[in-house]
Amino acid sequence: METYNTPNSKLEMAQRKVKRVKGFYIHAIVYICVNLFIIVANSIDSSKGFADADGYMTALFWGFGLLAHALSVFAPDFIMGRNWEERKIQEYMNK
Repeated sequence: METYNTPNSKLEMAQRKVKRVKGFYIHAIVYICVNLFIIVANSIDSSKGFADADGYMTALFWGFGLLAHALSVFAPDFIMGRNWEERKIQEYMNK
């Protein structure tokens, strides 16, 4: 039976974590670029300029999605502790 403390499993877990963090960073960069474009384009086109709230709606609702993505990537370590998943796996394997 393979344990979860082997170097290969730790490497795989680290690679998965890096992939998730990288995915979040790409999401955040796309969020910033697209929403800056939308806000600037709407302000140029609108007579109200930057005061037009319609240009900010996409950023607001997409921001909720970006926040959820951030929580799914960073919160498990913050809320449950660094080794929570590994401890739970060992606990269930010992039953």
